[in-house]
Amino acid sequence: MKKFKKIKSWLLRRICDSPPLPDAPFGNMPHASREKYLSLFEEAKKRVYPEVDALETQMGFAIDKSWLDELALHTQIVIKESALNYQQGRLLYAVLRRYLAASQIAGNGPCVAFETGTARGFSSLCMAKAMIDAGIGGQVVTLDILPHNTPMIWNCIDDYEGRKTRQQLLARWPEELGRVIFIQGWTASQLRKTGLVRVNFAFLDAQHTLDQVMAEYRYVCDRQRRGDIIVFDDVTPGFFGGVVEAVDRIERESLYDIHRVWVSDQRGYAVATRVR
Repeated sequence: MKKFKKIKSWLLRRICDSPPLPDAPFGNMPHASREKYLSLFEEAKKRVYPEVDALETQMGFAIDKSWLDELALHTQIVIKESALNYQQGRLLYAVLRRYLAASQIAGNGPCVAFETGTARGFSSLCMAKAMIDAGIGGQVVTLDILPHNTPMIWNCIDDYEGRKTRQQLLARWPEELGRVIFIQGWTASQLRKTGLVRVNFAFLDAQHTLDQVMAEYRYVCDRQRRGDIIVFDDVTPGFFGGVVEAVDRIERESLYDIHRVWVSDQRGYAVATRVR
């Protein structure tokens, strides 16, 4: 962990030129009452996802549902038009735990997980929990244009208590939170500054254009070895054509074996495992 404290200090010193952000990216007022968020939560957590169930069985690992649901209540239950779905938490945990169990990373140093598109921090904490539960040292480095220490409305149940920072939003999970390095800025500019030399595992979920996804992929690919993994979010035809096309291109390059996971007709993922 000493090594990662040095990395964290170096990153925070180097990354200081984040672009300006809207004063209130999610607005100035709560989007709904506490009761509304709780009602949405009860509906969301009852839904079943056979594809994710099968993936957990295949991987041999499943995240604690009570832990996941509590985190989702504060970070994934939002007011939006599409159906609420936080199954990426289950997928990321299961795939990362399997990777950690199957690899030799325990004897080769800490794990580095890299994420684009932090949002409220849900996926970052799920990856951090996988490392903790596996007993593996490591850190999650995550990029987003949203600030980490600016109090604001987040379009979540916590808004009825007033503006909070992301740090405050995630304060209920201090051990997992301590494993995450939050970096603010546009991904395209920040990729040139993070200075990571190794990325064992990545979750790419920032801007969904073809060029942006490919740029994130190239960054990660240059820092991976055989057996390492990239998970792509929103690989959903008809919704995110840029992501779909990027994953198709990557599959044709044959550096990664691609396994697609369909959670619903509005949400798909791709798990890419480096094979050479």
